[in-house]
Parts: sequence; C-alpha cells; structure tokens
Amino acid sequence: MEQPNLTYIESMSGGDKAFEQKLIDIIKSEFPQEKQIYLDNISAENFKEAAENVHKLKHKISILGLVKSYEIAVDYENNLTNGNTERKSDFDSILQIITKYLTTL
Repeated sequence: MEQPNLTYIESMSGGDKAFEQKLIDIIKSEFPQEKQIYLDNISAENFKEAAENVHKLKHKISILGLVKSYEIAVDYENNLTNGNTERKSDFDSILQIITKYLTTL
C-alpha cells in the first residue's frame, strides 16, 4: 500500500517551512478527532453520517499524497451513502497508515 508523504504540502508552501508546519499541525490536530467521529458513526451504523466523515477525511488523504487511497475513499463514501460498507477494511487500513505516519511527524 502507498505511504503518506509531504510532497503536496511542500509544493503548496513554496518552501515556506512555517506554512508547512502549520498545515501539518492542523492535520495532526483534526485527523484523530475526525477519525473517531467516523468510527463512532460506523459502529452505530449511521452510514450517511459516516459518509460525511469519509468526505472530510478524504481531503486529508489527498493532502498526504495518497492518490490510490483517495480513490478508495471516494468509492467507500459512495457505498456508505447507499448503506453499503464494502471497502470498509480498505478504508480502515488507510486510517491506520495515516495514524502511524502522523506520529512520526
């Protein structure tokens, strides 16, 4: 599976390290909360709400350079909108990879 990276953040920053760090700090702050809300909704089988959570999370997936994972998130969001949890294990794996990566930053 692909690994998160800072390529997109670095390309947006134009070399401004303070901007890069601010964006990383925002992701590190928001991601765990958004992940937990998603997990709570999926556990409660609130699939429409979980789809909205995936929608928010997929932007962070994209910012972290995970192109294929973003596509999985799009599919999973659409599935959840229809009450289908297909691709859940794939999406949950992506969340785990990001969680681990953010601890290294």
